Amino acid sequence: MKTQSALRGADHAHFNRRLRERWLALREEISNTLLRADAETYADIAGEVHDLEDESLADLLTDVTHAEITRDVEEIRDIEAALQRLAAGTYGVCVRCDKSIHRERLDAYPTAKRCLPCQQLHERNRPQTLGPTL
Repeated sequence: MKTQSALRGADHAHFNRRLRERWLALREEISNTLLRADAETYADIAGEVHDLEDESLADLLTDVTHAEITRDVEEIRDIEAALQRLAAGTYGVCVRCDKSIHRERLDAYPTAKRCLPCQQLHERNRPQTLGPTL
């Protein structure tokens, strides 16, 4: 059985508000990135290139746009999972050891699902990727 979160009242409301505000900001960021990408379509950029160097830059700009959106979507998924834990009463409880995650860690990473020792162990034992799973 999962340990219940020690978060109560003001803390619960604080993290709920922070997570929801970040979720809205990310949705707006994705929308703006898509609008910008639409205005600067690859075909437009590529149509203006005159050599392989310019074409490489156009490819890079397109890849960066896709990477930005992918990163934001992954963060939205983390936020939604944190909101589900908050609703279930398990937010702030490590998914590995069932101990409380320190408030300082949650303040730094509101989507944290592991306490710091378990996160460090997780990072040591997983294949190297582009970024940490917080």
